[in-house]
Amino acid sequence: LRSDEKVRVVVFKSQVKGVFCAGADLKEREKMDDAEVGHFVKRLRNLMDEIAALPVPTIAAIDGYALGGGLELALACDLRVAASSAKMGLIETTRGLLPGAGGTQRLPRCVGIGLAKELIFTGRQIDGQQAFSMGLVNHTVPQNEEGDAAYQRALALAKEILPQAPIAVKMGKLAINRGIEV
Repeated sequence: LRSDEKVRVVVFKSQVKGVFCAGADLKEREKMDDAEVGHFVKRLRNLMDEIAALPVPTIAAIDGYALGGGLELALACDLRVAASSAKMGLIETTRGLLPGAGGTQRLPRCVGIGLAKELIFTGRQIDGQQAFSMGLVNHTVPQNEEGDAAYQRALALAKEILPQAPIAVKMGKLAINRGIEV
């Protein structure tokens, strides 16, 4: 995707109704030794960083659960659209873990430090409307019968981006990303 000049916007969605991404398989992770866990978390963090570094806008279409690593995936995207019924949370602390794929950095950038700490410390799950009110998602929409309302809104948002000058959009993303690190 990074090198394909025809790609102008990337929309992330799930093929599973009611789930955006439920995060890591904790039963599988429980069977790993410390070295394997370290390698797994490093690969996951690298994947999220690669998604965040894509030169084109990325949009997460959250039509269901986005928990743990699933929310970290959404946070790696530039924009997020959620169905009002979606459930989101960095729930790792409820499992004795810590968000390890960038959520502890990306969530505070979206919602502020105090609210990010509250959400991470409590492991609280929030719905799409709550996520919108705190700035975690750009748009929230009522879920439709097909279960793809967020995806449909994400496509509409992508269609708003497509007519814009591609180099200007890429440079805008780069300037914002670099500026936020200063």
